[in-house]
Amino acid sequence: MGVSQLLLVGLVILLGLCGVLVPGVPGSWLVWAAVLWWALEDPQAVAWGVLIGATVTLFLSQVVRWALPPRRLRESGATPRMAVYAGLGALLGFFLLPVLGAIPGFMGGIYLSERLRLGRHGEARAALRTAMRSGGSSVCTELFTCLLIMGAWLGAVLWG
Repeated sequence: MGVSQLLLVGLVILLGLCGVLVPGVPGSWLVWAAVLWWALEDPQAVAWGVLIGATVTLFLSQVVRWALPPRRLRESGATPRMAVYAGLGALLGFFLLPVLGAIPGFMGGIYLSERLRLGRHGEARAALRTAMRSGGSSVCTELFTCLLIMGAWLGAVLWG
């Protein structure tokens, strides 16, 4: 697989990550489709292993998300700005504290957004709690899963 195709696969994965944060966009399926495309174009054992791992991980993520409360983020006062902060926080956390840092990064992004908007620690903490109870945990689960898949793909491309 050439460099241009790898860049396109990476771009589709990034679009999928952004799609997780936008209601109605099948972000996790875009990430999975990009890994499928890569595995079909570069049929090696590592590529197929990443695809199988991505499939199992997405399936488990869907099972976990069914157990969580449904998404009602708009009703809780979530804004697109909050989604951007949460997504950037998760991405930074994923790389700064490998893998597990995505979860505190996601929550830290929501907190920072609300702290800047509301100005007080107590109100920002209450808004974070409300956002996580209103479906933020579901979004965090899906985003974390997609970040895991992206990390596996990136690791396979760089070291495989």
